Amino acid sequence: MRSSNSKSPLGGMILFGLVVAGGLFVYFSTMFERDLPTVNVQSNGYWNLKQPIKIDIEDSSLIKSYKITLKTSAESIVLEEEQFLTPEGSISLEVKPPRSAFAMKDKTMSIVVEANDASKWNFLNGNRVAKEFKLHIDKKRPHLNIVSNSYKISKGGSALVIFKADDENLEEIYIQTSNEKTFKVQPFYKEGYFIALVAWPVTDRSFKATVIAKDYAGNVAKSYIPLYLKQKNYKVSKIKLSDKFLKGKIADLAYEFVETQGVEDPITQFKIINEDVRAKNEDLIHEITSKISDEMISDFKVNKMYPLRNGKVVAHFGDHRKYSYKGDKVSESYHLGLDLASNAMAAIKPQNSGEVVYADYNGIYGHMPVIDHGLGLYTLYGHCSSVKLNSDEHFNAKDTVANTGLSGYAMGDHLHFGVLVQGVEVRPQEWMDKDWIRLNIDDVIKSAKKTIDNIE
Repeated sequence: MRSSNSKSPLGGMILFGLVVAGGLFVYFSTMFERDLPTVNVQSNGYWNLKQPIKIDIEDSSLIKSYKITLKTSAESIVLEEEQFLTPEGSISLEVKPPRSAFAMKDKTMSIVVEANDASKWNFLNGNRVAKEFKLHIDKKRPHLNIVSNSYKISKGGSALVIFKADDENLEEIYIQTSNEKTFKVQPFYKEGYFIALVAWPVTDRSFKATVIAKDYAGNVAKSYIPLYLKQKNYKVSKIKLSDKFLKGKIADLAYEFVETQGVEDPITQFKIINEDVRAKNEDLIHEITSKISDEMISDFKVNKMYPLRNGKVVAHFGDHRKYSYKGDKVSESYHLGLDLASNAMAAIKPQNSGEVVYADYNGIYGHMPVIDHGLGLYTLYGHCSSVKLNSDEHFNAKDTVANTGLSGYAMGDHLHFGVLVQGVEVRPQEWMDKDWIRLNIDDVIKSAKKTIDNIE
């Protein structure tokens, strides 16, 4: 006979099962999740104590509270603190510096982020995280000083500038123009000095160029380049399209280009070629000619450019062409080079050496070698019948790079001569004038070197 005080094995098993079930519930239930809240401070490790710092806090079981503290060598300052009656999910904060930030002298500080989630884990106290982020403090803007620059810039033309930029935490430096074009700069002569060519696009009414320097802490310095602006009027040509032209040259080109396949109407063919194909070809040109080296240079020498001996000008740079057919406006475009003609298949011999960066066919420009002369200065030779060099080959001044022709959108044998500064077409006539080169390139560099040597 069993004792009445003996425990039932079944009752023990039930109790054990309940304990196990409870443990499994706690272990697997989202109410008892054990992951720490994640904290992300959107910072590169520098702070100017002016702009707010962005902080993100996330957790799968919602955030119950957070606290953000700034630790200096002398004190700890609570920047933000919150305890939610109703826990929230992801939190994005823009934490402002304290009012006393201007007087702080510390070179390094720390942001401490503490956060608690709404989990029932840890005896209903939830998961807690505390992360410290070290920041380098930099409240000074970079120092900028224009050393030398061209006196003026003409619409459609170029100018040179040399300046000094000084900051121990310098992140980027560039030139921004009023048309939102960014020009890269190149180290020049001695540490801390930079040089750049800038260009005023022929399609822009006005122009302003500003040197901008930014450091890692977000401090920004700007310096306006004092250029006298010289307006220049360019020709406007009203061109009537003939049936002979449309059924001849345009029909031939339409057969060649992908964009006009299946298009039968001659006017539509012309419009596509003059606008869509042209834009595609010019996008490639701008991409090719937008590059500039980041290596330091001590000088920049350019010879007077005249690539075609005895070449006669048959079309000018900047010509605004407006096309019509039987009185109706059809399309328009800008001629962004100088057309020169002499003998058929004449030798093209540039006076400046450089690197051939393109030597292929480019739509309406036909066979089109492009030479990089350094400092973002490029020359382009369109409609060639043959090209003598390949891409990535070095070109020696006065050698033959190609021969003139009528490839692409050309009505007769000639050279389309283009000059570009970091992807912007500029007036070739300036670079064909030795006096302009002397005043705007040679003298600017000479003056800058003299000033730098006196300072250093």
